[in-house]
Amino acid sequence: MRFRLIPREERFYDLFVNDATNMVRTARLLEAMLRSYDRVEERAAEIREAEHAGDEITHDIGHRVESTFVTPFDREDIIALISGLDDVVDFIEEVADTFVLYRIKAPTEPAIRQASIVVAQCEELNHALVNLRTFNDLERHWIEVHRLENEGDQVARAAIADLFSDGADPVEIIKWKEIYSLLETTIDKCEDVANVIERIVVKHA
Repeated sequence: MRFRLIPREERFYDLFVNDATNMVRTARLLEAMLRSYDRVEERAAEIREAEHAGDEITHDIGHRVESTFVTPFDREDIIALISGLDDVVDFIEEVADTFVLYRIKAPTEPAIRQASIVVAQCEELNHALVNLRTFNDLERHWIEVHRLENEGDQVARAAIADLFSDGADPVEIIKWKEIYSLLETTIDKCEDVANVIERIVVKHA
């Protein structure tokens, strides 16, 4: 049997995919919550459970980074990657919780559109991480995440502008401005993950 003096921990790649898959699930739960807008507190609780599952995966990867002699790529990039994925899920949970906290009666079309952009970005990131082991055909995924981020900016700007042109109640303006901003931040966090993946690929190409 051939003995590898410095084994490389390939299990990391499976954990990255697990983490990204959980992120996609969380994003889809948020979109479903806004599209149906029934059982809102129950749906928000499901998102919270998914966030906790993501935390466990993140902690598992973090422990492996500490205990593994040779990682698949730079430790700092692994930490940046899992931190970025964790941030996306955290903000998705915060969006869901904010809908409950503010007792929002119904979501707006821009908010639903923003949630669907988050889903699309998460799916692209998941596809990229599935192929990260080989570093093949990843560029198109981060390019699409960037394109979706630009689209998300346009949706957020238009939505916030509409708040101040419709003569809405000031309290409602404050609530919706925060929700739109949280969703926009979630979209930006997805782009941050895409940037980390691009940096990893550039280093190892």
